Amino acid sequence: MAITAAMVKELREMTGAGMMDCKKALNETNGNMDEAVEFLRKNGQAKAEKKAGRIAAEGLCTVVVKDEKTAAVVEVNSETDFVAKNDTFKTFVEAVATQAVNSDAADLDAFMAEAWNEDASKTVKDALVEKVAVIGENLNIRRFEKVVAENGCVVSYIHGGGRIGVIVEADTAVVNDTVKEALTNIAMQIAALSPKYVSRGEISEEYIAHEKEILLAQIMNDPKESQKPEKVINGMIEGRVNKELKEICLVDQVYVKAEDGKQTVGKYLEAVSKEVGGTVSVKRFVRFETGEGLEKKQEDFAAEVAAQMNQ
Repeated sequence: MAITAAMVKELREMTGAGMMDCKKALNETNGNMDEAVEFLRKNGQAKAEKKAGRIAAEGLCTVVVKDEKTAAVVEVNSETDFVAKNDTFKTFVEAVATQAVNSDAADLDAFMAEAWNEDASKTVKDALVEKVAVIGENLNIRRFEKVVAENGCVVSYIHGGGRIGVIVEADTAVVNDTVKEALTNIAMQIAALSPKYVSRGEISEEYIAHEKEILLAQIMNDPKESQKPEKVINGMIEGRVNKELKEICLVDQVYVKAEDGKQTVGKYLEAVSKEVGGTVSVKRFVRFETGEGLEKKQEDFAAEVAAQMNQ
């Protein structure tokens, strides 16, 4: 299969690996993008998370809390940061979030087809098209998520003026200012450190086995580490997996406000539970970051890739 400059560019954006490394990976895997990512990871040339840190699109994330038990977060994209700061755009994003918190839509297509809350003669899509005409720039309602607490409450947090929006759903029989403050602190933690799971119980054995396979491949590709005894290598793998899990599991992360610099989020929640006289736990969370996984056009970079490909 012919490897194109566009394929190399895409793989580099997904992994952060060098252009020539990406070209080699694609050649080795006959252009299969997923296999090329695995190839780069096993050779220690790519991060585990695809497109990590690639935040390029503009726009806003907004959260609307309807009551203590219901909230929704939306992401609406714009072409420029100038428009994202425009009051007309901000008002529209707020209206979209209000639509979402009152919606029963199961997916984005159904949401876009709903009657617009501010004018039932229009759909959400119609309202978006009209706003594009008014603002003069392409806009996109990219995603939404509604959270309804079954046994507790929800709290929200907006970071960076709308760059990140977080909702936390808690299981708790006690809902007071102390609990809400603690959960807001947790929401801030999620915004800052971007965990992927609440706890290790949510992580599949297949995921852990796959990560161990990647780590083993990395070790065997290292001239020094590969010569160590099998028992030592297994210990290294277990240690690295545990370190990764502490980073991606919320309750295992070090609490950002920990006075001793060691207290985990889980231990912080235990302390809050003791203080209010009832168990407070995080059931789930939603974290949206504006432009997550999206890229702007980068013509100069594409030309750079093409030049490298022709060498």
